[in-house]
Amino acid sequence: MNEHLTGLIAAPHTPMHADGSLNLDMIAKQAQCLIDNGVKAVFVCGSTGEGISLSTPERVLVAERWKDVVGDALPIIVHAGHHSLVEAKALAEHAQNKVGARAIASLAPSYFKPGRLEELISFCADVASAAPDTPFYYYHQPGFSGVSLPMPEFLKTAGERIANLAGLKYSDGDLMGFGQCLDLAGGRFDILFGVDEALLAALALGARGAIGSTYNFAAPLYHDIIKAFEAGDMAAAQAGQARARELVAILEDFGGLTAIKAAMKAIGIDCGPCRLPLRTLSDREYEQFVARLDEIGFFTYCCKLGS
Repeated sequence: MNEHLTGLIAAPHTPMHADGSLNLDMIAKQAQCLIDNGVKAVFVCGSTGEGISLSTPERVLVAERWKDVVGDALPIIVHAGHHSLVEAKALAEHAQNKVGARAIASLAPSYFKPGRLEELISFCADVASAAPDTPFYYYHQPGFSGVSLPMPEFLKTAGERIANLAGLKYSDGDLMGFGQCLDLAGGRFDILFGVDEALLAALALGARGAIGSTYNFAAPLYHDIIKAFEAGDMAAAQAGQARARELVAILEDFGGLTAIKAAMKAIGIDCGPCRLPLRTLSDREYEQFVARLDEIGFFTYCCKLGS
């Protein structure tokens, strides 16, 4: 449980046909692109993968397809979070026993929200218990879940109750809290950073692994940031991070997750539409989006197919 994940971990999109049904055949192309561009693992059915908008049978199919495609070439982390504890436990058990996932993760429920650490930890403990031999990560994403509880305190208490607790997917701009989580118990917990536009700041605090959506199509840029940081070339690292912020700003201008999925089409891997209530860019919007990407030099550093 204490083996930390390192490097860039992509949160892949769930590919869909025009009618909104799963396009499982596209996953092989996604996976090969990630392998070719040096991504170290995948986080399946998270926010980028629209996991909360998929049915449990669909999530099972997506996880199994990723396993069939990558084998042992890429470790798979399966997001098992669900509003229903019963469904979350079923997804966790499936991830361990049918997929052989390297790890599982869970968001907090976001309608009936845990209001105190006690409720959040109890929920996570139940999900984790369904896959007791698999490392469990709590997916801290307060911007989406609306659950903003102190993560250092979560780890201190949950670490005593959840035997397979490995750490966090920390998708929060609170760098103070991130650093405190890294410091706990001599670095016992694996704190995977999830804010792509602030990766360099996390590296400076001691991050070793990061899970992100833009690593699907811009991994070379982030590899350069990491290499520059490790070489002590802060000017180059800062310049790379500025380019990443520039990219993320355009993605936000065009709808966030909507544009993030459209970016895959721009590099030659069409993952199809988003599932409602997320909208899909119109043809005109997509043309404008690609033009903006071209203006910032995106196609000089984006992931290449067959690289």
